[in-house]
Amino acid sequence: MSEEKVQKVAIVTGAAKGIGKAIAVILAENGYYVVINYLSDKSGAEETLKLVKNAGSDGEIYGFDVREGEKAETVINDIAERLGRIDVLVNNAGIIKDGLFMMMEPENWKAVVDTSLNGFYNMTRPVIEKMVRERSGVIVSLSSASSLLPNRGQANYSAAKAGLNAASRVVASEVARLGIRVNVVAPGLIETDMIADAPKDHIKNLIPMARIGKPEEVAKVVAFLCSDDASYVTGQILSVNGGMC
Repeated sequence: MSEEKVQKVAIVTGAAKGIGKAIAVILAENGYYVVINYLSDKSGAEETLKLVKNAGSDGEIYGFDVREGEKAETVINDIAERLGRIDVLVNNAGIIKDGLFMMMEPENWKAVVDTSLNGFYNMTRPVIEKMVRERSGVIVSLSSASSLLPNRGQANYSAAKAGLNAASRVVASEVARLGIRVNVVAPGLIETDMIADAPKDHIKNLIPMARIGKPEEVAKVVAFLCSDDASYVTGQILSVNGGMC
């Protein structure tokens, strides 16, 4: 890719499926070159890239674990060097390993916190370094309604996402004067693999809008926060949950 043709560049972690895939596609529709991160689902990432190209843009896939700080920094440095810029980072990677706290295995606590919270650090810190030099950039991280409302069996997930909320607001205050915006989107129950086994008919009764959300509905909010239309929005946690909280 020659320098004069470089588009705005967005990195989306956990973009092989679900909300991450929807975010990658809508950013492509908005003209971004999309770097698609995945952990193990290479075929899913390739499908996302195909959809990105069908949307009239271009991109690439990168398989790595956001829990590995050195690897994440190496990848970010490579992207910045080759493409010349990083305009948007969407921290979407996350996992669930639910269980009652008193019976939760240490590895299940650690895996969830490492992915959502330490993954935020591993990706955001080196990206912020690039953005500070340009005095421009947007970070959007995906949290959860579980970070704001207690949900039995999700102490690890709730703690990780609540920490993500707090860290994002602090970072937003630190870089606001440098032209960088940092926000969080907190989805409620969204039609993804994460809720494949959930009792959906029962869940719907708990949602004021009486339905489960779609990944595209979350992606549109993320796209807004990445756009110039949100130029005066930073340090915010936007809930997309059908009125749950």
